[in-house]
Amino acid sequence: METLEQQIKALASEPRLRLVNILGEFELSVGEMVQVLKLGQSKISRNLKILLDAGLVACRREGQRAYYRVAADAEAGELLAPIRRRLAVDKAFGRERERAGEARARRDRRTREFFNAIASDWDKLSRDVLGSYDLAADLAERVPENKTAADLGCGTGVLLERLKDRAGRLIGVDNAQAMLDAAASRLGGDASVSLRLGELSHLPLRDREADAVVLSMVLHHLSEPEEALGEAVRALKSGGLLLVADFEPHDNEDMREDYGDLRLGIDPEGLKKTLQSAGLEIKRIHRRNVNKFLAVFVLEANRP
Repeated sequence: METLEQQIKALASEPRLRLVNILGEFELSVGEMVQVLKLGQSKISRNLKILLDAGLVACRREGQRAYYRVAADAEAGELLAPIRRRLAVDKAFGRERERAGEARARRDRRTREFFNAIASDWDKLSRDVLGSYDLAADLAERVPENKTAADLGCGTGVLLERLKDRAGRLIGVDNAQAMLDAAASRLGGDASVSLRLGELSHLPLRDREADAVVLSMVLHHLSEPEEALGEAVRALKSGGLLLVADFEPHDNEDMREDYGDLRLGIDPEGLKKTLQSAGLEIKRIHRRNVNKFLAVFVLEANRP
C-alpha cells in the first residue's frame, strides 16, 4: 500500500505527468528532456528523482551519461496505462511527444551524418579496433548455404563480400548513402546483391524474406536497439539464422567521439532475453577480446 500511495502522489504533479508522457514513448537524457519540456535542468532532475523513487521511471547509466524511460515492470505499467491513454488524446501533451520524437530524430541524424562523413575511412577504423580478429570471416563461416542472406547495417560491404559464396541472393541495408556507395564499389555491381537505403527500425524487407540475417556491430549505434531486433526477426524465415555481433558493455567514452557510438556496448544477456521473448532459440554466444580493452560477442539464434 505504501508503494501505491507513493506512486499516486508522484503522479499528482503536472511536470511529472509531462515526464511520464514523453518517457513512455522515448528513452531520453536530461538534456533532451530540458529541450522538449522547456523546463530547467534542476526542475527536471528533482521531478525525475521522485518518479525514480516511486518505481515509475527507470534509469540506464552508461559511462558518463544517463538515460531515462518509463519503468518496464508490470505493476508500473498497469498503473500508468490508463493515465497514458488520457495523455494520448490531449493536444498539449501530444505536441510534447512530437518534440520528444524530434529530439530522438536529431540524435539519429547526427549518427547518420557521422557515417556519411567517415565512410572512406571506416574500414581502417574498424581494423584499428578489431586488430587481428577477422569478424567478417568469423560471421560468414557461421552462415550455412542459403537462398537469401541480409546484412543489416552493412556499411562498406565487407561482410556482404564474404557472404557471396554462402547465399544465392544478398541484401544489404544501411541508412548512410556514402556507406552504400562504398559497398557498391566493393561489390562491383554484382546483380545478386541488392543494396537498400533505409532505417533498421523500419526495414525495407518483406516479412520472412531472408534465410539468414546479420546485425554486425550496429546495435550500439542505435537509439532503440529493440526496434531493429524486432524488424530483424520479422524479416527472418522460419528455420532461419540470426547472427548478432557487438561490443560487450564497456566504459571507453572515446568510442562515442571516434566511432559515433551511441551506446557503450550491448548486454548479451539482455539481448538473449529479448530474442527469447520474440520466440527465437539461442544456440550459443562466443566472446573475443579485441583492441582498446574491448570485447566482441557473437550470438547465434534460430527462428523455429
